[in-house]
Amino acid sequence: MAVKDIILGLSNANGPSGAEGSAARLAMELLSDFTPVVRDSLGNVIAELGDLNSPNHILIDAHIDEIGLVVTAIDGDGFLHFAPCGGVDRRVLMGSEVSVMAKNKISGIVCCRPPHLTVGEDVSKVPDLKDMAVDIGYSADKARELVPIGTRIAMRGRPAALLGSRVTGKALDNRAGAAAIIRTVELLEPKCSRLNCHVTALLSTREEVGHLAAGCAAFSVAPTQAIAVDVGFATYPGCPDEACGKLGEGPMIGFAPVLSRAITKKLTALADEQGIKWQYDVMGGTTGTNADDIAVTAGGIPTGLISIPERSMHTPVEVVDCDDVEHTAQLLAAYIRSGGIC
Repeated sequence: MAVKDIILGLSNANGPSGAEGSAARLAMELLSDFTPVVRDSLGNVIAELGDLNSPNHILIDAHIDEIGLVVTAIDGDGFLHFAPCGGVDRRVLMGSEVSVMAKNKISGIVCCRPPHLTVGEDVSKVPDLKDMAVDIGYSADKARELVPIGTRIAMRGRPAALLGSRVTGKALDNRAGAAAIIRTVELLEPKCSRLNCHVTALLSTREEVGHLAAGCAAFSVAPTQAIAVDVGFATYPGCPDEACGKLGEGPMIGFAPVLSRAITKKLTALADEQGIKWQYDVMGGTTGTNADDIAVTAGGIPTGLISIPERSMHTPVEVVDCDDVEHTAQLLAAYIRSGGIC
């Protein structure tokens, strides 16, 4: 299946942290074409392949959840009040379309006060989330009947192909990484019986609310080494070049104290050998990804990090380049075929 189709399909599925079911089921369907797949008690999607008896066990992880909202109250006019699930950017929230994930999905709009009614106020000031609400068009009684408190709300995006190999959509953080994992399994599957290592592909939940599930899954499957895949910042006017990668210039390989120097060195060497363009992603401490939690699971797991450059992170119109996703998958597949650092 083409990487672009995988990305756009996953982007279209809803899966805020703690309610990843729709996205997880689609990912399971895609992975099940190549290998058996299960979900654990936290909803993590787990697939195993290769030599399951090998002492060399490589875990590849990408989180499947997305940022979203959760309903905290319904006022007397039927407006839904909410709290964030993850790092919601309130600057782009007002006026956004959303999907209220009740028993029957309900369309809504995050209310936006007209500028005409901000006389004497700073119109450039962004309201706090506690001062925003979602309008679903129902009376208070009907809204309370249809929407239980605690219901998740997902951003509504329109996944689309842009010019060249770029795509846009919601939740590409980190459905782009999930697509890379699925594509990696697809690349490995034809010669899977020849792998001399045990491979676990993990699509983990709850990353956006504190990396809550990947470490649990890593503890359960007990790999001997791991690579996390996430998204990184891509260049944009006003952003420092040294903190960003460039779209279409290949995966960003992580360099950080929490990461395994041996895995980082192996990834860069393999990328050069395979003719895969790659970029630096240098951090002075932890990485802000699942790699931090996997690395310190149990007695410690040597862990690397690959990030896919992304623009407009944590908005409904995130942008990635499909070539970067494909090259990430190719690099992961090469790493696994090589046996990693063992």
